[in-house]
Amino acid sequence: MNSIYLVVIAAIVVIFLFAAIIKRYRRCPSDKILVIYGKTGKGSARCVHGGGAFVWPIIQDYAYLSLTPISIDANLTNALSRQNIRVDVPCRFTVGISTEPDSMNNAAERLLGQTQTQIQELARDILFGQLRLVIATMSIEELNSDRDKFLENISTNVEVEMKKIGLRLINVNVTDINDESGYIEALGKEAAAKAINEAKVSVAKEDKNGEIGKAEAMKETRIRTAEANAEAVKGENEAKVAIANSDATRREKEAEAQRRAVAAEKVQQANALQEAYVAESEAEQKRAERERSTQQANIIVPQEIEKQRKIIEAEAMAEQKRVNAKGEADAIFAKMEAEGKGLYEILTKQAAGYDKMIQAAGGDATKAYTLLLLEKLPDLVRTQVDAIKGINIDKVTVWDNGSGTDGKGSTANFLSGLMKSIPPLGELFEQAGMSLPEYLGKKKEGEEAEPAEEV
Repeated sequence: MNSIYLVVIAAIVVIFLFAAIIKRYRRCPSDKILVIYGKTGKGSARCVHGGGAFVWPIIQDYAYLSLTPISIDANLTNALSRQNIRVDVPCRFTVGISTEPDSMNNAAERLLGQTQTQIQELARDILFGQLRLVIATMSIEELNSDRDKFLENISTNVEVEMKKIGLRLINVNVTDINDESGYIEALGKEAAAKAINEAKVSVAKEDKNGEIGKAEAMKETRIRTAEANAEAVKGENEAKVAIANSDATRREKEAEAQRRAVAAEKVQQANALQEAYVAESEAEQKRAERERSTQQANIIVPQEIEKQRKIIEAEAMAEQKRVNAKGEADAIFAKMEAEGKGLYEILTKQAAGYDKMIQAAGGDATKAYTLLLLEKLPDLVRTQVDAIKGINIDKVTVWDNGSGTDGKGSTANFLSGLMKSIPPLGELFEQAGMSLPEYLGKKKEGEEAEPAEEV
């Protein structure tokens, strides 16, 4: 019994395992790409198109990429052609994810998880860039007339860039191409004028053939009429043999001469008409060529020259501004750098001198300051003297009544008072918040020192 139970349990386990494995088998529809990612053993992802594959649990997962074509409007405007003429090229591209092995791997790495709108915007950016590149290598005539070459160049350039993100170009639809200068319209008018002139030549040829046929018919009519008249006259004149023979011969010769004259006249008229139509056709062709050359010389060439001149002037002005700005910036920087270095050297030397002076004064900053002030003492005395030195006294009149004291007259008192107007050194020191050293002078006994004013 135990053996039977073990067999049943083993069978149940096998069935569950088989069911789990079957459940992990994923089939890929024809309009999708199955992307298995995780631990695949073949790079970052494994792509399957058509058929199916096992997706192992835990270590692997899967997602689908849609192969539905995407339509993209790429209405390119103001694109420069090889002739530097701006054109508008409205296009509609149809792209889709490629099923080539390399492209599928690129799509799995770059487009998996992206919405269709995001893929469309990414492809549009690539299409705009390649479309501008293709237009820049072609002239207006090639864009307008050789559409096969234009589409081939677009396909060649776009396919390479699209393959990098896993897309391929399915279809390109280019509608009317316009340019801002009217060059394409001028080409159309030239083709229309050429067709009209060719039609005029054909009409002239047909008119010539009609006139020649008419002349031949009239000639045949006259000949047949003359022959009938001759037969009638011959029948009537059989009785009058001599007269009839003479008359018939005369009339036959007259008819023949008239026929030749009429035929020669018609031939000359036809030849004249033919030569006139040929000359008119050649004149129309020459006039069309002259008009085309005149339009090109008067409109297109001056515009191209003016455009090149403006481009060169703009580039020269921009380069000059850049050079001037760089020169001014370098000069300002050099000047500020030199001033900074000079100020730094001055302050460094002053600081070193002050430090040595304080050390010489025994570390007392006040004594060092007094020493510095003593260095400026001659300048202070000179300043006091200069205070009255510059007074311009042209004439001084002193009235002296003889009442001077101490042997001083009025003139001496005037000069003494003038000198006393200069503040003494002691007061200058007190105003600066310091006291004059004793070896330079001291106050008299009994004088009270006034408090120094704070500067």
